[in-house]
Amino acid sequence: MRARPSSVTALASAVTVAVALAGLVACAAPSDQAAPLSTRATVTSAASSSPPSGGPVITVPGLSSAAPTTPPATKTEAPASSSTPPPMQAAPTTTSSPDPAPTSEPATTSRPEPAPAPRRTTAAAPRPGPGPAAIGPVAGRVVVIDPGHNGANGAHPDIINALVDAGFGQTKPCNTTGTSTNDGYPEHALNWKVAGYLQAMLEAKGIRVVMTRDSDDGVGPCVNKRAAIGNAARADAVVSIHGDGDDASAHGFYVMTAEQDPAGATMASRSQNLAVDVRDGLVAAGLSPSDHLGSDGLWPRNDLAGLNLSVMPTVMIESGNMRNSADAALMSSAAGQQEIAQGLANGVLAYLGGG
Repeated sequence: MRARPSSVTALASAVTVAVALAGLVACAAPSDQAAPLSTRATVTSAASSSPPSGGPVITVPGLSSAAPTTPPATKTEAPASSSTPPPMQAAPTTTSSPDPAPTSEPATTSRPEPAPAPRRTTAAAPRPGPGPAAIGPVAGRVVVIDPGHNGANGAHPDIINALVDAGFGQTKPCNTTGTSTNDGYPEHALNWKVAGYLQAMLEAKGIRVVMTRDSDDGVGPCVNKRAAIGNAARADAVVSIHGDGDDASAHGFYVMTAEQDPAGATMASRSQNLAVDVRDGLVAAGLSPSDHLGSDGLWPRNDLAGLNLSVMPTVMIESGNMRNSADAALMSSAAGQQEIAQGLANGVLAYLGGG
């Protein structure tokens, strides 16, 4: 029979049409696919309600370089003089009720200028930090004067050569004989004379003066004891007086302070202020600052017990070079010694606010 093939043919045709229609439906699918992801970064507006949180703020500390330290000169010691200068009146080395130490900084940052010359400001020696703890009348303030060495030191080497604490882990001989001019005028006599003139000048202003020794024919005291006297007196200022024994070409004075801070930064700042005032006071009196050691008459030291052990405002003075002929002539004369004392008084009074 022929009807069966016709049915099969018709069925095959129907399947073919169905498959074609399915292919048309599948080709339309890409129009419904999602768009691809963009690679452009999203910029968030500053006005966005939810701004992104930033990372931590990093602060880079400032850098500083330490100034080179000039090695200290070696002081040439001289034997004690055979003649003893006349003794001078000195204040006792201890007091029963020393004035209290200053405990607060001044309310103002300006300080009176030293008389008679204005304060010198140099790049080498700027005035750091606050001024003295109080400004006003100087009467009743305490100043310790330390005349270096002593007249009989040379006759007692067993005492003066004994090692004592010099601060910051150092030790030093108890004391030394000091230096002298080329013609034999001893440093201990210079220091004692200048100290006597300075004592009289300060006491005339009502300042209470304490001396670390009461004659120029004794031994010591040791350098650590001298520092202790200033600390016990709770001094408003300590001035240690010396003469240098440097190379003959060196000329002029310099004012030394502790390179380290034995009583912290605030007290170190006060010592530096005292040094600048004393330097300026000596210049006003006619003396020349030295640049041979330190700079512009100022020299920080880290090897001196009198500075390392003091917890009060303290300076040490080399009032000139006793091996320089011009300095020696000034330092061994009464007129020169009074000139040095006047310069020291100028500086101390300016520092205390009474200059």
